[in-house]
Amino acid sequence: MNLQEILTRLVESNEPVLLNDGTGDREAGSLLNELSPPMLKRSAYLQPGMYIAEIDSRGYLGQVLYKVNKKA
Repeated sequence: MNLQEILTRLVESNEPVLLNDGTGDREAGSLLNELSPPMLKRSAYLQPGMYIAEIDSRGYLGQVLYKVNKKA
């Protein structure tokens, strides 16, 4: 699964979450519109309610891209 697929699923399911990359909270829909195609194609894993992390070339979890926060 890639980051674009995860963000699309969050948008389509109307998940009440904000994604934080360390610089601020963002909605999944805005990230879909603003991130570059290479970034959206990165392999990633969603741990619901916790984080979205990249998957490295060996198939292991890499750095956390976004912390998942509930909308207030």
